[in-house]
Amino acid sequence: MKKNLTNQAKADAKQQPTPIPVESGASKIASPRANEKPEAVRSQAESSETEDPTAGLQTDLDRFRDLAMRTQADFENYKKRSAREKEAAIKYANTSLLEKLVPIIDNFELGLDAAKSEGEESPIYSGMNLVLKQLNDFMIDNGVEPIEAVGQTFDPNLHEAIAHEPSREFPEGTVIRQSRRGYRFKDRLLRPSSVVVSSGPAK
Repeated sequence: MKKNLTNQAKADAKQQPTPIPVESGASKIASPRANEKPEAVRSQAESSETEDPTAGLQTDLDRFRDLAMRTQADFENYKKRSAREKEAAIKYANTSLLEKLVPIIDNFELGLDAAKSEGEESPIYSGMNLVLKQLNDFMIDNGVEPIEAVGQTFDPNLHEAIAHEPSREFPEGTVIRQSRRGYRFKDRLLRPSSVVVSSGPAK
């Protein structure tokens, strides 16, 4: 009986198929870069290195910083310019009024010359001379000074030549006389002097 069972087991073993070796699933799955060329892989790596997002941010930061500095400088220049303009406006605020007073002084001087013909002791001459002195004092107190022209070298920045005359007393280019007095207002010319200039000795 035992002999029959042993023979049966051997027969069954012969009938079973030989097992086929199975490869691991991991070894069958190919790497996604297995089929890619080395040049493509290298190109992608270099692209990822060059496309640095912080580089663009740094460029924008530098640009905005430069813009902020320029704006700050422009604002500082604007404040300084505004301060200078305000100072000049205050300093020369009375220019228009003083320009209107200058012709009044001219008329007073003409009237004073006419009153002088009646004598320097006449009440009219004394009164007009007093008013003229008050006007001149007012002008000086406000920074207006008359320009001395007679005997001075002609200066186109201060004088306005209305004629040239030969003269033995005054050399060429020297003011012989003035027909209208000029004035300075602080460091500005309020009105030039109208003068006659020597052309030198007559030929």
